[in-house]
Amino acid sequence: MTIMTPRTIDPILLEVLRNRLDAIADEMELTLLKSAASPIVKEGLDASAALFNVKGETIAQAAAIPIHLGALQFAAQRIVRAFPPAEMRDGDAFLLNDPYDGGTHLPDITLAVPIVSARCADAPDDRVVALACTMCHHQDVGGRTPGSVPTDATELYQEGVIIPPTQLYRAGRLDENLFGLLTRNVRLPDVFTGDLMAQVAAGRLGGIRVRELFAAHGTTTVLEYIDELLDRAETLTRREIEAIPDGEYPFADYLDDDGVELGRRVRIAVTVRVRGSSMSFDFTGSDREVRGPFNSVPASTTSAVFYAIRAISDPSIPNNGGCFRALDVVLPEGTVVNPRPPSPVSCRTATIKRIADTILGALVPALPRRIPAANSGTLLVMAFGGRDPATGRPFVASELAAGGMGARATKDGIDTIETDVSNCMNIPVESVEMNFPLRIGRARLWQDSGGAGRFRGGLGLEKVFEATTTDVIVSHRGERFASSPWGLYGGAPGRSASAFIVRKDGTREELPSKKMIVLHPGDQLWEYIAGGAGYGDPLDRDPAQVRADVLDGKVSPAVAREAYGVVFEPDGGIDEVATKEKRAALRRLQGEPTWTFDRGADGREP
Repeated sequence: MTIMTPRTIDPILLEVLRNRLDAIADEMELTLLKSAASPIVKEGLDASAALFNVKGETIAQAAAIPIHLGALQFAAQRIVRAFPPAEMRDGDAFLLNDPYDGGTHLPDITLAVPIVSARCADAPDDRVVALACTMCHHQDVGGRTPGSVPTDATELYQEGVIIPPTQLYRAGRLDENLFGLLTRNVRLPDVFTGDLMAQVAAGRLGGIRVRELFAAHGTTTVLEYIDELLDRAETLTRREIEAIPDGEYPFADYLDDDGVELGRRVRIAVTVRVRGSSMSFDFTGSDREVRGPFNSVPASTTSAVFYAIRAISDPSIPNNGGCFRALDVVLPEGTVVNPRPPSPVSCRTATIKRIADTILGALVPALPRRIPAANSGTLLVMAFGGRDPATGRPFVASELAAGGMGARATKDGIDTIETDVSNCMNIPVESVEMNFPLRIGRARLWQDSGGAGRFRGGLGLEKVFEATTTDVIVSHRGERFASSPWGLYGGAPGRSASAFIVRKDGTREELPSKKMIVLHPGDQLWEYIAGGAGYGDPLDRDPAQVRADVLDGKVSPAVAREAYGVVFEPDGGIDEVATKEKRAALRRLQGEPTWTFDRGADGREP
């Protein structure tokens, strides 16, 4: 840790520089999103931006996606090992996506632009002082299926083009051979080019803004203040950890399966150890690496750990790499949280979300009443691909659909919202229907999907997709079909997810959570995404709130009666006498199930 006396630090300038660096990262993010070509970036916002020092530590990051922001630090550190900053030049740019060499999964390409300080009195020579990095989920990077996220892949090579740490630009000159190799191996070269050049533009913009900052305040001063911000983040984070009782806090949760061995659940286990101002996250006890693409490399797994520490600590702490110096992560080699190459990893988002669920579950007894009930635990990620008969060209469409947020100690969960490590937006219906041979016939809140509780879990989503003019290959990847989000302090679990296909001839096919499928014109894919879990005893919920939920269509009268004990009169008013009697009867049965959803839950209170 760099030691600086308080006299050397101007607190006003420190705060100015902190916020300016954050604003630069945000401007990089907006530049990327506004310049991108693919719907998954410009509509789904599946991209992130951050600034790093020459050691590869985060110094500022945009308000973007925790999965990316945590993993970007690993990518930046790998790039500076492969290309020492002393040898970098202005106009260079570097990229990678290899999950086993600095990346996370193949669609997420990291691009790093070195920032060279201008010559000035305190820095007479040009030198690299920082890196401007972006990570972008590309619509397609090749592989065996459109969208590059096959749910049944059994090795990395099936998932797309693999890019080790590589130099794309040299002193402002594009490596045309490398660029041609990349565009030749993807289905949508124009879209790929648009998104990659948007990353270049964002990185260069970050470089311009940081150089302005160094010119205004001096290179030495700004670098000293960046070190101070990193040290303060570490100090403040350690204080937060010190407030947690020392101890060991274990927990385990499960994925439905790995997409290949259907029905065989995959265990994620963690023991969180708190010792003074340090925390360790030990994933010993997690299942061995799986055959399917749900393995999570260390950069991905650790991004969930980074998310967790920021989620439980003061949000005013500088959001940089200093926050993570107090953490240690134990990842047994050859497990689902630290696989060996060439194990497939394309669908690791589902695993990272379950890792986050598991960490938060472990922290419930350590931080009573501060951790919410479990959220839906899933982001429905699907890729739709084929050849559009209207143009004769390949198409790839994406879906990013969220379920319900878990209820909190004083508030209901939020309906259909991305939580924890994922932070994308939905792909608008209009964008899909205007650009692809798909129709979305229904998108609405899923009634009764939020777990009952004194505070109700957020509702999941009901959505229907229909192929219109051509066959559509679908990489279908859901979660929480075989389990349910766990409630807290008497709250009920959220409703489990489900999906089925209604073929054009009316036949119905039930789907597992992961499967490669083909929709023919007129076939419909029906999706039900899990709701968040409840918090507290449902019989303690204000009957007026239950009535409001019924009027809003979020809770049915049957669930109002059987889960909450609220009985309605024919005109819709609350029958006070019947409600009192029903609640008394339900309280006598406390400890026994009073309401069971149609798909059994194995959620439980830690």
